[in-house]
Amino acid sequence: MSVIKVSDLTYTYLGSEKPTLKEISLVIEKGEFVVLTGPSGCGKTTFCRCFNGLIPHFYGGDLKGNVIVSGLMIRDHSTSELSQHVGFVFQNPENQLFALSVEKDVAFGLENLGLQRDEIRSRVEWALEMTGIEHLRENAPYELSGGQQQRVAIASVLAMQPEVIVLDEPTSFLDPLAAKKIFEVVSRLNTQLKITIILVEHRLDLAARYANRVIVMDNGQIVLSGHPREVFNLEKARLIGVGIPKAIRLFQLLREDGIELTHVPVTPDETAQLIREVLKP
Repeated sequence: MSVIKVSDLTYTYLGSEKPTLKEISLVIEKGEFVVLTGPSGCGKTTFCRCFNGLIPHFYGGDLKGNVIVSGLMIRDHSTSELSQHVGFVFQNPENQLFALSVEKDVAFGLENLGLQRDEIRSRVEWALEMTGIEHLRENAPYELSGGQQQRVAIASVLAMQPEVIVLDEPTSFLDPLAAKKIFEVVSRLNTQLKITIILVEHRLDLAARYANRVIVMDNGQIVLSGHPREVFNLEKARLIGVGIPKAIRLFQLLREDGIELTHVPVTPDETAQLIREVLKP
């Protein structure tokens, strides 16, 4: 069942002569984990802003075509209504954390919905537990590390119980270990709760292992879409400038040297196992 359906989407920002998005059509199914990547300036963030109604309601501009999210056409519904279906986690968590404690930040959106106190308390507890930050509930967000702040931002979105969570380069300010923890949290939300994940990311070595679909954008259009094994193994992906995961790049180099692995690996562990099988006496 589709949760997002995009038809012939073209979008031009106010004051711009050229469209940022050009005739995009796409269907994302419920429960997919999608990595959205491509060169800087290709339109990834703009595309994601369409999913929660920031475009066209906040940014304005000229929107052509249709975007339907959870059965709602974005041009006909407010951002506040769409936010109950699509959660958005920004690149810098400080942009969406402002309360004096983690617990209050996670509760903020629920209070705006006018939910009963018991329901708010229950959802906050659940979101803190799912993101592994129960022990931080009384801390002020500014006291936390970047990785912890990002988990608070995810918990704040998760408490709204959206069908889709969009994360716009959530690990760009984090070290590899903190980034891995964020991806693990997001993957758990996808596998356990069947929440559709759309992750804008350049750290493809880490992200590729969790995705079941990769979408590559270039110059405002979708140019590649498929499983990570398929997309990252294409010469076109490399020519566009996508950072091919090292496991897949090693597969390609081994193939050039006449060493054929049984299939395209996505993770280093998978690569090591396939190499052992080839070298087995």
